[in-house]
Order: sequence, then structure tokens, then C-alpha cells
Amino acid sequence: MGRTLTFEIFRYNPSKENDQPHVDTYQLEETPRLNLFTALHRIREEQAPDLMFDFVCRAGICGSCAMMINGRPTLACRTLTSDLADTIKLFPLPFFKLLGDLSVDTGTWFRGIEERLESWIHTHKEFDPEAEEERMDNATANKIYEAERCIECGCCIAGCATAQVYPDFLGAAGLYRIGRFMVDPRDDRGEQEWFELVSTDYGVFGCIGMMGCDDVCPKDLPLLEVFSYIRRKMNKGVKVPVDNLKS
Repeated sequence: MGRTLTFEIFRYNPSKENDQPHVDTYQLEETPRLNLFTALHRIREEQAPDLMFDFVCRAGICGSCAMMINGRPTLACRTLTSDLADTIKLFPLPFFKLLGDLSVDTGTWFRGIEERLESWIHTHKEFDPEAEEERMDNATANKIYEAERCIECGCCIAGCATAQVYPDFLGAAGLYRIGRFMVDPRDDRGEQEWFELVSTDYGVFGCIGMMGCDDVCPKDLPLLEVFSYIRRKMNKGVKVPVDNLKS
């Protein structure tokens, strides 16, 4: 017989009239290799059919099941109950719009970041559908691959002190995305363009260096390495137009 687990789960449905934020308590018998993804499904099937939370892949790839687990942003599908205490507290990620209970809207924020950063390859070359694909050395290809591993779960934003104060802050996910295009030789944007995009208090220089994002990233991305790379490029003495300087 396994432990009896107590789940304290944040409940609130903004679309339900007169509903108020509160915490409901549920109990569940622990089974071998039980993760929070499965536990939440059991609670919804057996005790709370209206419980809202997000899931897709069950494999730590989609990032949908990110939530606050005992005060730490992480993925429910990658968290085993055997690694936690008898009482487990589950809350939605902060910063993002709450849809209901443990479900938040990360998609709208990430889409806004993609548009704001123009997260596509900028090139002056005309597209030729008949041309061969451009060749790239393995080292560069691996750097781009590494920078594409972000699953956009939102854990880094939830764990970022600056993002909680400044909603327009790009956050680790946005800066990491910029780093991906900076190392891509197919992107024709120059240092001045990058400077205007990220060298503000809402960009790379808005980071206060607590690196909460690095502590909670479920994919162990090299965030510090990428941020340092961006800062070095931005500190190369790019000229700022006089009109842009504050008196």
C-alpha cells in the first residue's frame, strides 16, 4: 500500500459567475512511478470532473503542463510524486492570463514575442524554390539546434523576478530566441538592428542576474551562455543615434 497523498489545488474559473479563487483539497493513494500528470487525471476522473489543467504530449516536449508545484515552476509530467512530500500544492503559473484552475494562456504571450522579435530569418536573397538547400557546418548547425530546444513552457518567465515587475520584459524565452537568430549565418540582420531590438531595460540589460530562469528550466538550456553572448555583442560599441539619447 502506497502513501496517501494530499493535493491542495488552486481552483478558480473566471468565466463562472460568482466564482472566487480558493484552494480545494483532494486525497489520492500513491502508486509506483506516479507522476503529477497521471495524478491530476485520476483526480479529475474520480473526484473533480471540472478541474482544468493543460496537457498534450506526456513526454516533457510540448510544455503544456507547466505549473507551480510546491512553489516551483516545472512540468507536471516530469515530476514524480515519490520526489515530493505527502502534501503537494499546485497553483497556476504567475504572469500569464489565467484561463481556469491550473490552466494559463501561454500561447498569446509567446506569439506576441515572436512577432515583436520578428522571429524569422531576415534575408535579402530572393527565394528560389529550385535552388539547393544552403549547406552549413556541423558546429553552426548544432548551435542553432541547441537554441531551438526551448519548448515554450513558460517556466522561465514564471521564475523571473524582472518579468513579474515589467510585463514587457522579453524574458529568458525571448532572449534565447534572439540568440538563435544571432548565430544563424542565414540571417542578414546587423548589430545595429539587434541593438535596437534587445538593448533596453526590457531586453538583455533588464535582466538583474538572479537567473531564476536557469534554475527552473526543465530542458536545462544554456541560458547563461546565450545571455552572455548577446551582452558581448551589444557591448561592442554600436552607435546610437543622438535623437535616441535622453538628455
